[in-house]
Amino acid sequence: MKAVIMAGGQGTRLRPLTSSIPKPMLPVINKPIMEHIINLLKSQGMLELYATLQFLPTTIINYFGDGSDLGVKLSYVLEQTPLGTAGSVKNCENFLEETFLVISGDALTDIDLTQAIDFHREKGAVATLILLRVSNPLEYGIVVTDAEGRIERFLEKPNWGQVFSDTVNTGIYILEPEIFKHIPRDKPYDFSQNLFPQLLEKGFPLFGFIGEGYWCDIGNFAQYMRAHKDVLEGKVRLQPEGFEISKGVWLGEEAEIARGATVKGPVVIGSYSKVEEGVIIREYSVIGNNIVIKNNSFIHRAVLFDNSYIGSGCHLRGCVIGKNCDLKANVRVEEGVVIGDDCLVGENALINHDVKIFPFKTVEPGAIVNTSIIWESKGMRTLFGMGRISGIMNVDITPEQAVRIAMAYGTLLPKGSHVVTSRDASRQARTIKRAIITGLNATGVNVSDLEIAPIPVNRLYIKTQRAAGGVDIRVSPYENQSIEIQFFDSEGIDIGEAMQRNIEKVYAQADFRRAFANEVGAINFPHRSLEIYSQSLSEKIDVDLLRSRLFKIVVDCAYGSTSMVIPSILGKLGCEVLMLNSYIDEEKASISIEDLSSNIRQVTDLVKSSGADLGVVLDSSGERIYIIDDLGEHVDLIIALLLYVKLISERHRQESIAVPVSVTSQVERIAEKAGNRIIRTKVSKSALMEEAMRSNVIFAGANGGGYIFTEYIPAYDGVISMVKLLELLANSNKSLSEHIREIPRIYYYTCDIPTSWENIGSVMRGIKEKNRIGKMDYTDGIKIFVDDRNWVLILPDAEEPLLHIIVDAESGEMGESLLKEYQTLVKAMIE
Repeated sequence: MKAVIMAGGQGTRLRPLTSSIPKPMLPVINKPIMEHIINLLKSQGMLELYATLQFLPTTIINYFGDGSDLGVKLSYVLEQTPLGTAGSVKNCENFLEETFLVISGDALTDIDLTQAIDFHREKGAVATLILLRVSNPLEYGIVVTDAEGRIERFLEKPNWGQVFSDTVNTGIYILEPEIFKHIPRDKPYDFSQNLFPQLLEKGFPLFGFIGEGYWCDIGNFAQYMRAHKDVLEGKVRLQPEGFEISKGVWLGEEAEIARGATVKGPVVIGSYSKVEEGVIIREYSVIGNNIVIKNNSFIHRAVLFDNSYIGSGCHLRGCVIGKNCDLKANVRVEEGVVIGDDCLVGENALINHDVKIFPFKTVEPGAIVNTSIIWESKGMRTLFGMGRISGIMNVDITPEQAVRIAMAYGTLLPKGSHVVTSRDASRQARTIKRAIITGLNATGVNVSDLEIAPIPVNRLYIKTQRAAGGVDIRVSPYENQSIEIQFFDSEGIDIGEAMQRNIEKVYAQADFRRAFANEVGAINFPHRSLEIYSQSLSEKIDVDLLRSRLFKIVVDCAYGSTSMVIPSILGKLGCEVLMLNSYIDEEKASISIEDLSSNIRQVTDLVKSSGADLGVVLDSSGERIYIIDDLGEHVDLIIALLLYVKLISERHRQESIAVPVSVTSQVERIAEKAGNRIIRTKVSKSALMEEAMRSNVIFAGANGGGYIFTEYIPAYDGVISMVKLLELLANSNKSLSEHIREIPRIYYYTCDIPTSWENIGSVMRGIKEKNRIGKMDYTDGIKIFVDDRNWVLILPDAEEPLLHIIVDAESGEMGESLLKEYQTLVKAMIE
């Protein structure tokens, strides 16, 4: 007798295990389910087989070929679109002239099919359905038969009130070719839902044979794990490959178990796998082929697919690990977790209960993963990088995740407190901001929503209104697919590292405070936030001085919300202003680097042609500025920082100025001429802001165009930076370009070297040991002082597995030499 194996299923409920393979290729005891089906058919005399394929057909064809390796003749029939069970078998019509059997390629069974075939022939049936008695028939199609086995009724997935029988349809049928007359061609058509009810209604002889034996429809993760347990307990007539070296312990060809390992059956260990000393493998575990399990790992009721690596000290319980996965040391994978193929899990990561990680994902070292990683590119070790949370919209950062992040933040604030929110003009930011507000309200926190506003307006409103904190959401600079979430404290500055860790802790543990109905937070929409900002700035600058200078200035607002405040502020100062891109455009909430360069060129041209005193390009957040001098030359960002230090030092003495550890040493030389002191901080914006809050710091700035004037608010503010530059120039007899010419030449070089998170610690240790004798600074990274005028900074990136090498030298020749030397050194340590 010929048989048809239906093998077109996608197995969507089993994803991520079936994300990259068809469901019939899922391994059970290290062999595809379909291979077990073929062996069953062969053992019962069916040697000419046809497989109907639809999803990833080449995976099945490449594995089984023509079936000769298994002792059968196997042919394939492909369907271009899903046609249902009957529709797919219809494609085999030309090959099936006599009675034939249909069986699913993704169910595990050992039912005696020959008895069913004899029954079919004895009854003269057109179709015989093989049935099985089960204790809980709710998940299956019930088939009601009379005493002779004739089918009386079908009932698909009933409730308990509809359960009239415990015999269910196994999806195994013995059929006569005449059934093809009732199946339409090239249309979706199903056996149990369409064909059999139709034949029953027309009075065709349909019978049900109640079989005996094992059958499991592997439709979900629980059934998949149960199938393995049943095989290992001997409930299925299916013997694992290899040798039974002790009761219930099966060992594949050339598999190795170290003398100090413990294996408690029933367990299967596949061919060529290696189990090292100290490993404990407990019952109901199935280890695939070519697996390496390093020392002191613990595995219990876990299924590991082929070619995976389990690092030392890992703990796996009740989980499935896909093929080609790499789990580093001390990874813990909890009950119900499924990790898809080709995933990398960093050391010390924790994958919590029932998480699903889809193929080709990376979980960073030390990450705690509580929710499934489906579209995300990675499971993050930490939420925060460089003081903010960022990622691809609806991939790394989703509205659901934003609600949980906001709830984590709100949990750390007092009930009834107020938080200020703002955003840019983009739809992405609006979507995430609404989720943030929902999460805050759910924890009993009230929200003052400024809607579209520059970040500095949010910061100032927090401080003036005595709010508990703030959140700003906007598209990432130069990357319109990504979103950034920034959190501010009660002073309006970026939250510190301690608060970041607390948010991450609450988020990871999902230990959210949940407000009662009468405690849910309120939302209000303040109307005077821009007016408060403008008034506050005007009160702290010398308006009369600026009016007397009659500055002519070109300003590009980069389509951002600063366009709502700049005209009124510069108008009060008597400036003649040429405004560019001074309107809000949601399509340009983030502009590319090329567009930024184009805007800067446009401003330089207008400065030259109009004879303006200077030009300014603001970023869309309102925090940073790019300066063009009176000659129409774009001022390099490092020179711009030195310019501010020079101008401030000419007006203030015996004060302190804060800059990151990565800034050129020329800043000390400029400041010290006026008796001012330079304070070095970590490179993060939050660290710079925290230092700026000290009473003796009058200015802080970094290389990226962000400047802090502490008399206003200790945070970046592009509008204030622009106005203060005008005020400083008004107190000077020189033009902007003349001041720039007086700044000493710098020799400053940078490069980035990609590495892995695992390598960073060893590289930094190696750098430290190599320079043990010389002077070093550990403020952030390792800063090596070659001598009084030359230094090298090795700085790990906060977000990516990169090492930044920064060189500040007394000459170009020395700078290039040091950069090359440390590039070579770091690369050698990585390799």
